[in-house]
Amino acid sequence: MRNVLLTRSGLLFVLMASVALARSSSDTVLIRTLKVSEHPGYSTPAIYVAGQVVTVLCFEKDVDAANTRLLGWEGKFQPLVVGSNKVVLEPIRDLDQEESLSLLVTLADKTELAFLVKPKSREEWGWIDHQVNVFKDPDSFNAVLSSLYDSRKRERKLSEENERFKQEENSVDHAYATLLVNGEVNRTPFRSKKVARSKNEDMGMVVETYSGPGKAAVVVTLTNTYYGGIWEFDGAYLTRGATHSTARPFALRMSSAAIMPGQTGIIAVVVDRSAFESKDGQLVDLILQIFREDGLQQMAVALEHTLVGK
Repeated sequence: MRNVLLTRSGLLFVLMASVALARSSSDTVLIRTLKVSEHPGYSTPAIYVAGQVVTVLCFEKDVDAANTRLLGWEGKFQPLVVGSNKVVLEPIRDLDQEESLSLLVTLADKTELAFLVKPKSREEWGWIDHQVNVFKDPDSFNAVLSSLYDSRKRERKLSEENERFKQEENSVDHAYATLLVNGEVNRTPFRSKKVARSKNEDMGMVVETYSGPGKAAVVVTLTNTYYGGIWEFDGAYLTRGATHSTARPFALRMSSAAIMPGQTGIIAVVVDRSAFESKDGQLVDLILQIFREDGLQQMAVALEHTLVGK
């Protein structure tokens, strides 16, 4: 079991992960179009899955359930579900990074299609397939329409990201977070309020909270003491409760998204007073959650609204 650190002041607590917690699906789940080919040079397409996340493959024609199978699924997946033109994959757990399973799908017209079922890549561009629309005829109406929807979604996402990046470059909070992650707290309006330390078999942690005029800040220092692998950042969420449905905005900067064994990384977060405000204008406490790449919650930091100065 992982250690738990709890300060009695009520200002801050840090919880080490012991179970896999849900991540924001908008960051990791994808609906995409896949066009298969019978050309001999065409490589077997991959389907990316994650434990406890259902992946649905949709085909143009009905699927022959008797001749559709996932090889080596026992102990790793729930039994394959085939109905109408759909195949449902439900992993029991995450696959190992180098692990892959062969999925053989036979359509009602006896067309055979092969896929490799793999885990999400560790790279930043990695994703989890929620739904894959599979087309054999790339020029069919449905294939073209599905591709059009994909293109529009990518265009919208890129536009939103570009706008976010523009705002971040001009954001005072992001500027403060950059100074904090570089150790230049003396150039910010923040005052240190509390320092908490914790260590377990694979990670040493120091969490320092700051109070400032109309803002609060947190600086997390992580030292990778696990000499068997790299620690990688997956995401951070600021919420009123434990669910992402109450997510609030914040500014984040980090020294590195990956921490090699024996090395240290720093994550700095700045939160504006407006994030602490409820709908009726009252200030509420928040929780900062930090996740690592395997989906486990590395820590949760409680931020009391009293950190926000006048």
